[in-house]
Amino acid sequence: MIEYHFRDWLRGDNVKSVTENLSMKVLVGIKRVLDPQVKARVKADQSGIELTHAKMTMNPFCENAVEEAILLKEAGVVEEIVVVSIGVAKAEETLRNALALGADRAILVLTEQILEPLAVAKVLKHIVEKEVPNLVLVGKQAIDDDCNQTGQMLAALLGWPQATFASNIELQDTDATITREVDGGLETINVNLPAVISADLRLNEPRYASLPNVMKAKRKPLDKITLDTLGLNTANRLTTLAVNEPPARAAGIMVATVEELVDKLKNEAKVI
Repeated sequence: MIEYHFRDWLRGDNVKSVTENLSMKVLVGIKRVLDPQVKARVKADQSGIELTHAKMTMNPFCENAVEEAILLKEAGVVEEIVVVSIGVAKAEETLRNALALGADRAILVLTEQILEPLAVAKVLKHIVEKEVPNLVLVGKQAIDDDCNQTGQMLAALLGWPQATFASNIELQDTDATITREVDGGLETINVNLPAVISADLRLNEPRYASLPNVMKAKRKPLDKITLDTLGLNTANRLTTLAVNEPPARAAGIMVATVEELVDKLKNEAKVI
């Protein structure tokens, strides 16, 4: 409820008073991943997931980060949204989608290399130092590797405060109040800006891009740079030994009585 009350208040007569001292730039990190509706297939050599001709999309948690930046801009709190992605040339499609949703500019760091979270954080740090945003928003994790590390590593490299798993964000002149989802419920913290914040799924409900905005996005600026020109050490530190599909689920069985069900749960499944 705090989220909606805050935004309703911002959209009222108080917008001007709140935004007089707020002229913020937000940088949003985006990752291109396998569409969650598509069944992942392991490569024949077990070196990873087969992505050739696979349907790709924006990481769901990154969608929440983009949506939050747009909501803050619509409320008059943010002036400019810059989205950045690291990957192959086809990642431009994902960035164009973010531009169609409401981002102002995009940056694509081109590389064929699959980067680990620390390498991604190093690249984002370079972009942050160049763009000088007031806030960096990222998804809390990517659904392909589920590392949940990039935002934290970026904050450490920059020496900035961080807030992870955000389900509500309120920006003031020089700080931000964030409601976080933790194991015990909700936690509210306050961090100074600039800061790095990672978005959880319950932060907002991402919108769909309209056709007119998709067409407009084609004319929005998108800068491309190659990873090699940044002079960063992005060598992988981990080695993947093998990637395997999960074991097939065993067929179910029918039981005649409750007693038989309890017996199997206790003595075979050992769950009670």
